[in-house]
Amino acid sequence: MSDHDDHQDTQLVHAGEPRPRFGGAVTMPVFQSSTFEHHAEGGYDDVRYLRLSNSPNHDALHRKLATIEGGEAALVTASGMAAVSAALLATLGPGDHVLAQRTLYGGTHDLFTGMLARWGVAHDFIDAAEPEAWEAALRPTTRAIYVEALTNPLLEVADLPAVARFARAHGLVSLIDATFATPVLLRPIALGFDLVLHSATKYLNGHSDLVAGAIIGGAARVEEIRHTLNLLGGSLDPHACFLLHRGLKTLGVRVRRQCASALAVATALHEHPAVQRVHYPGLPSHPGHERAKALLHGGFGAMLSFDLRAEPGHEVEVVRRFVSRLRLPVDAPSLGGPETLVTRPAVTSHAGLDPEVRRGLGIGDGLVRMSVGLEDPADLVADLQQALG
Repeated sequence: MSDHDDHQDTQLVHAGEPRPRFGGAVTMPVFQSSTFEHHAEGGYDDVRYLRLSNSPNHDALHRKLATIEGGEAALVTASGMAAVSAALLATLGPGDHVLAQRTLYGGTHDLFTGMLARWGVAHDFIDAAEPEAWEAALRPTTRAIYVEALTNPLLEVADLPAVARFARAHGLVSLIDATFATPVLLRPIALGFDLVLHSATKYLNGHSDLVAGAIIGGAARVEEIRHTLNLLGGSLDPHACFLLHRGLKTLGVRVRRQCASALAVATALHEHPAVQRVHYPGLPSHPGHERAKALLHGGFGAMLSFDLRAEPGHEVEVVRRFVSRLRLPVDAPSLGGPETLVTRPAVTSHAGLDPEVRRGLGIGDGLVRMSVGLEDPADLVADLQQALG
């Protein structure tokens, strides 16, 4: 019986652990060394050197990530954007074309419209819930299709099986940012995706104390991305590897608890007269609810966003007043930690977008994004209600 035969919670604890254990240590030690003895001949990428992401801490972490995602290989990076950038730069070149979901994390959107465009990579944004429209956007130079499992910050749900089928039918590389879903709720490789990306800063680590990224997929494709990452220099340091390795062990119990709390919070907000709209796929009112029920297993995620009722032109004032009255949630960007966080995407995750483009995507000045943490949901609901009152 191998690690791949175990249930996921067991894999999170045991998969990828070194055998025999280093010095008998139950917890993976930190190998705080920038270089290692060189014993074998090989190429540049085979040298044991910290920037090349092949320390014992990296090796154990890669094995665990590959196992829990059902992939052949994995790679950790210095941030989520390092994972996205390295994967796209290894996949695309000047003259290539990529299809990308219309509503993306602001940094990824900027990568497509800025750096990649300047380097000769063209793109078209598509509605990832309308497969019948994708064929018209194809070009002879189209090489990849890029989506998010649950979009940031509106929690849209793409037709993910259709994305994977479309990519296979047209010889495209399929990439998915699965940060919001986590491997607990969604296994994109089982759906047919080539590459799964995560901002490991968020749920995979789960403690708001590091920045990291992850890439999982087929061995040959991940190795090609590793060569690109080696040149970019976006490696993860060994202590951050240790923290991420530690955080992964509790991923299942954390995510399931956060999902249950998020559903309670979303339901309470949906029923409050001061809230205009709640974006959460666990609510029957969400346009992607039925698709989310079919795709996600164990919950609908712990992220939600909502628009507060406000007179036109007074949205910012209303949101500021609401946030200032909160006692438990912290007004801070990022997500996935034990504490509930709230933020205005218009001035954080999507601040780099042109205001008209941002509003056209549905990200208004009065939108609040919430990452539900590990507090008691009754306390969170009570705090939200008093702040809205």
